[in-house]
Amino acid sequence: MQLAVFILVYPLLWLISRLPFRVLYLLSDGVYQLLYHVVGYRKKVVRDNLELVFPEKSSSERLEIEKKFFKHLCDMFLEMIKTLGITDAQIQKRYYFTNIEEALDLEHQKKSIIVMMPHYASWEWVFSLNKHVTSEGYAIYQRVQNKYFDKLVRDIRSKYGTTLIPTFDSRKIISNLTKNGTLFTVGIVSDQSPMHFKAKHWTKFMGITVPVHVGGEELCKKHNLTPLYLKVKKVGRGYYQATFKPLVENVEKSVSYEITEAFLKETEKSILEAPEFYFWTHKRWKHRDKVPKEYLTANAITSQKDV
Repeated sequence: MQLAVFILVYPLLWLISRLPFRVLYLLSDGVYQLLYHVVGYRKKVVRDNLELVFPEKSSSERLEIEKKFFKHLCDMFLEMIKTLGITDAQIQKRYYFTNIEEALDLEHQKKSIIVMMPHYASWEWVFSLNKHVTSEGYAIYQRVQNKYFDKLVRDIRSKYGTTLIPTFDSRKIISNLTKNGTLFTVGIVSDQSPMHFKAKHWTKFMGITVPVHVGGEELCKKHNLTPLYLKVKKVGRGYYQATFKPLVENVEKSVSYEITEAFLKETEKSILEAPEFYFWTHKRWKHRDKVPKEYLTANAITSQKDV
């Protein structure tokens, strides 16, 4: 069954990937009308998230963000498919690293890097980073259930030489790279919501107390990786600028969860600058009512947004 679905869908994906960008975005406009106005895909989730995070905004302001987000979501989905057929010249023009020397300087110092980023603007085309650096490129990702589509995702994201690591295998593989003395750059998207009963750290994200992933920080400390936040701006339809920002000065001297907190603060800045480009379809704040009592007592916090 998985193969049958893949055989049916893949030709359409291939055709879309060969469309000129002008036609691709006309298609995106049509997909938006269908997804938003007809299907209403996760509209309630997006609406609830925006009301929770931006109670001070009027309903019309939140509605404007909502519509812009869905238009961006459609663009990014089709851009991911377009990666199958995009040329090197197109990707370098459309996804520009403003300070690539930040990463190159660390490479010259023989330091391996972990690039931490949220689901913001575009995280698909970041894989083109591998064309600019000399270290081996890796990315931690969540496997797709359909093994044929999983292979397609890996093929798309490894187009520029990046090796994808499943989340369950990431610690072992990175440990082996470190032991072998390999210089590498690994990317991780770190703003998902972990299972609350396994959470090691709770903190405020956009003013709301939630459990947060700390895997990126743990990898940094265990293997002395240098954490860089990748701030991505959408500067035009299909055009992005990515800027590296160091999260801490010294990993070994950083206190517990300092890297995680710094990452979340940078993510908040990005969201507040242009909220329409954050991935609002995620139920990011779904565990806000499950804050452990001992955490509430110790930190004197509430599980709702501060007024």
